[in-house]
Amino acid sequence: MAEQNEKYEDSKLYRVRHSTAHVMAQAVLEMFPDAKFAIGPAIENGFYYDFDLPRALTPEDLEEIENRMKEIIKGKHVFEREVLSADEAKELFKEQPYKIELIEGLEEGGFDEHGNAVEEKPEISIFRSGSFVDLCRGPHVEHMGQIHSKAFKLMNIAGAYWRGDENRPMLQRIYGTAWTNPKDLKAYLWKLEEAKKRDHRRLGKDLDLFSMNDDVGQGLVLWHPKMGMMRKIAERFCDDEHLKSGYEFVYSPHIGKSSLWETSGHLGFYKEGMYSPISVEEQDYYIKPMNCPFHVYIYKNNKRSYKELPLRYAENGTVYRYERSGTLHGLMRVRGFTQDDAHHFCIPEKMPEEIDFVLGFSLHILRSFGFKEVKAYLSTMPEKYVGEPQRWEDAQNALEAALKRAELPYEVDEGGGAFYGPKIDLKVSDAIGRQWQLSTIQFDFNLPERFDLTYVGEDGQLHRPYMIHRALLGSLERFFGILIEHYAGAFPVWIAPVQAIIIPIADRHLDYSNEVLSRLKDAGIRAELDDRSDRMNSKIRDAQKQKIPYMLVIGDKEMEAKAVALRKRSGDNLGAMDISKFIDLAQEEVKKHI
Repeated sequence: MAEQNEKYEDSKLYRVRHSTAHVMAQAVLEMFPDAKFAIGPAIENGFYYDFDLPRALTPEDLEEIENRMKEIIKGKHVFEREVLSADEAKELFKEQPYKIELIEGLEEGGFDEHGNAVEEKPEISIFRSGSFVDLCRGPHVEHMGQIHSKAFKLMNIAGAYWRGDENRPMLQRIYGTAWTNPKDLKAYLWKLEEAKKRDHRRLGKDLDLFSMNDDVGQGLVLWHPKMGMMRKIAERFCDDEHLKSGYEFVYSPHIGKSSLWETSGHLGFYKEGMYSPISVEEQDYYIKPMNCPFHVYIYKNNKRSYKELPLRYAENGTVYRYERSGTLHGLMRVRGFTQDDAHHFCIPEKMPEEIDFVLGFSLHILRSFGFKEVKAYLSTMPEKYVGEPQRWEDAQNALEAALKRAELPYEVDEGGGAFYGPKIDLKVSDAIGRQWQLSTIQFDFNLPERFDLTYVGEDGQLHRPYMIHRALLGSLERFFGILIEHYAGAFPVWIAPVQAIIIPIADRHLDYSNEVLSRLKDAGIRAELDDRSDRMNSKIRDAQKQKIPYMLVIGDKEMEAKAVALRKRSGDNLGAMDISKFIDLAQEEVKKHI
């Protein structure tokens, strides 16, 4: 069944964070009486407030603000709501220009107290607590005594343009986190520290996995040999699974005529995310932001019969989308990325079982990479949509039924679907409990209409097929970023770029070490030889830093016995072992995961 979770905005935690934000603003205004303040909402994992201050804040300031907050909380001031007229609000905030701008937005309608667009004209309300007052709808805790003084922490300072407009003043944003109890705060701070250790950008450099270079271009990834090897292994595994499951591989060009993108609707809806056209023989071409239209034309190339459906086209296609430089983030947000796309074309009668298939296939692949905890989000028909309502209902029911049959926990996002169809998003939990969206199963009632897709039914008449988009890993770049952080760079043996490293103790062991290396490679084990003149312990430390699963130490005893001394990156020392036995052990470990 769908989970009936309390909305975050209605939770005690939200009220605590919203209230703590007000306390922080009061502390800042006490510290800087002439400060101008902007907005301060509760957000995921915490809160923030934006300030226009006479000087730049320092980390030491955060400590002082925190101490002031703890003193303010002792007063147990009540949070009191009042409704004001626009004129009353303007008089109250006459020395606060950012508040005046927000009040004018409230007065005119169309914007709330945070400057966010709203359909209905909101009333103007404030909350008072102690000496502080702000435009606010709430909710808050009853009084400050319900904020635990050891359950919040100010985290950092950042710059933020007023209203997100780079032409407006730059404000100082103070981020904080707040929880209902100290235990939860401690757990959250631990998770943050653990996340720092797992940061794929740092590990990517330390493990020599990938790089990005401004001379190449922002948001464009250079895959180094080690991550290139991992990608090849991952692609080979996924390709084999696709072939076993009835997919056919297709390939499409990197550019397409402007008319293609006009028909698909991309130029109408997504032009701002596309790169400028390339003019060829007085015809504009665009670098592809998606693979979908090309797969559609492969389908259209032949007359289709109900007997050959479903058709499942798969492609690892590199696409390009313009992302603002400020939004780029390692592998997680890039400008050029490879989508493991698939498009399913099926008849309505086969649609439920096709959904079962694609959901099951997606779960199989995600779990094969070590993501055991998966949660689904079902997005349904929005107010504005294309396609017949009955088709929407059938598709939504099929998606939900498939989730139930898979016994997968899910939430329903009513009205959250795209205008062209409902969808399932699959989110995985990583090793420290963070959720990442990976797979999407998306119905599309738009492209079959735009491109006039048909098939000949059993009745001899032309019918419109269902089209399903499926992004399995999302983009390979982002997926590898997630994979690096999930495993903290200590990848499972089956996908590790280097599975074993041979460490000879002295030069006299090199010839035998090369024999071992040759045997391992012949057995399909990805192995390297550390033939540096460094001491053995130094080589072992370096191998552990590189997170190589197996270290094979070779000295006189091992050479005489035609064996190796096996150490694991975990620190376990398994001692001397016959080479054949080690090969069997490594191969068996690989088989467990694929």
